[in-house]
Amino acid sequence: MRAWEIADLGGSSVLTERDVPIAKTGEVLLRIHACGLNFADLLMAEGRYQDRPDLPFIPGLECAGVVEALGPGVNGPAIGSRVAVYGGQGGLAEYGCFPADQLVPIPDSMTMAEAAGFLIAYGTSHLALTHKARLQPGETLFVLGAAGGVGLTAVEVGRRLGARVIASARGAEKLAVARAAGADEVIDSDAPDLKDRLRALGGVDVCYDPVGGAAFDTTLRAMRPDGRMLAIGFASGTVPQVPANLLLVKNVSVMGFWWGGYRKFAPGVLRDSLAALMVWHAEARLKLHVSHLLPLAQAAEGLALLRDRAAVGKVVIDCQA
Repeated sequence: MRAWEIADLGGSSVLTERDVPIAKTGEVLLRIHACGLNFADLLMAEGRYQDRPDLPFIPGLECAGVVEALGPGVNGPAIGSRVAVYGGQGGLAEYGCFPADQLVPIPDSMTMAEAAGFLIAYGTSHLALTHKARLQPGETLFVLGAAGGVGLTAVEVGRRLGARVIASARGAEKLAVARAAGADEVIDSDAPDLKDRLRALGGVDVCYDPVGGAAFDTTLRAMRPDGRMLAIGFASGTVPQVPANLLLVKNVSVMGFWWGGYRKFAPGVLRDSLAALMVWHAEARLKLHVSHLLPLAQAAEGLALLRDRAAVGKVVIDCQA
């Protein structure tokens, strides 16, 4: 089978030939149809992510495919079932083995490309906004990086939860995509007066920030009393330093959120969230925006799109092409 492999942290991934793996106890062998790319894949390749797989490893945090074989002790899902999985690695290959208890059935309403990019993006936004920030109908949600893979889903999920959504992204094209996803107001991320713009719009109850950097600091000063800042990631490369005195004066909470961590310490919460999202999709209340669908041989080009912030929504790799 073909698979991308990283042998050295910070080095380039290489498309290699490997034997098709054999499912071990508790695992399922998937014929991988598609793999969703995430900014975290770049961080993992550089050794800067929370998870550090043993070298060499196959990148690709999430993927979708068809069950080919069941390992010892596994009774289902049935061979031929369509499933998606957050495996943490292994998605950029034609086949892969994953824990059976982490597979998510794909509804008939969802294509393989959608399923491959669905779990992390929508899962992060839904769990962060409902379980962590407790976003309420009528509150104002501000989304930074609103045209990115997770940011765009935060706009969509926030709107479905009844919030008033303000979206920030760079350039008219990305802002138009955010507005189409449900943003009530849009602000160009290059605008020099972000704090004044947010205050003029009435301030922010919940900020969803996958970017970090200067925008985090500016938004913190435009939060309403009892506001909640969600630190989702640091795509800017700069981790904000939080002034605790400002939190005290404004009664603002800053919350760290890593979706993948729930797989270990609260898997039931994560499964319930994904189940709700699958119902929403089946009811046509969600539609993943895939800006690029590339063949497996061009996975490195797909990651470059994320690195250069040239993608809008998700980049997905067709692992059988």
